Amino acid sequence: MAATNINRVIITGNLTRDPELRSTGSGLSVCSLRIATNTRRKDNSTGEWVDQPNYFSVTVFGRQGENAAQYLSKGRGVAIDGRLSWREWQDQNGNKRESVEIIAENLQFLGGPGDGAGNGGGFTPRSDVPVSTDDFAPAPVGGGAAGAVDDDIPF
Repeated sequence: MAATNINRVIITGNLTRDPELRSTGSGLSVCSLRIATNTRRKDNSTGEWVDQPNYFSVTVFGRQGENAAQYLSKGRGVAIDGRLSWREWQDQNGNKRESVEIIAENLQFLGGPGDGAGNGGGFTPRSDVPVSTDDFAPAPVGGGAAGAVDDDIPF
């Protein structure tokens, strides 16, 4: 049996600019988005957690792309479920260019319509790395469930 390949991307973040809507020659709507997400890293020199932004180009096709262009704006939070796509081309000067983008299969708007960079509200991206490592402190020893003996477990 052949191995199955998986190409799946799920991100949440904020739009860094307003959506750009265009159409193909056949009339298919294509919406381009630019999304910023944060990655949290620990600065070894200071011991502080620092957010570092990552930027992704996202393409949304069809009616979903039209809705994105109509209802989204810079600063608005979105959740994207899609796949990575690599493409290669030559620019006007004949230089070889390449890019990796996300082709959105599902797009979910986060926050309300008034949320955005200019409105003070909106989705606040969070990293999966905790702000404090106290969340991972060991459980207290003795007493309660932590002190249970294996023979006391009913299975």
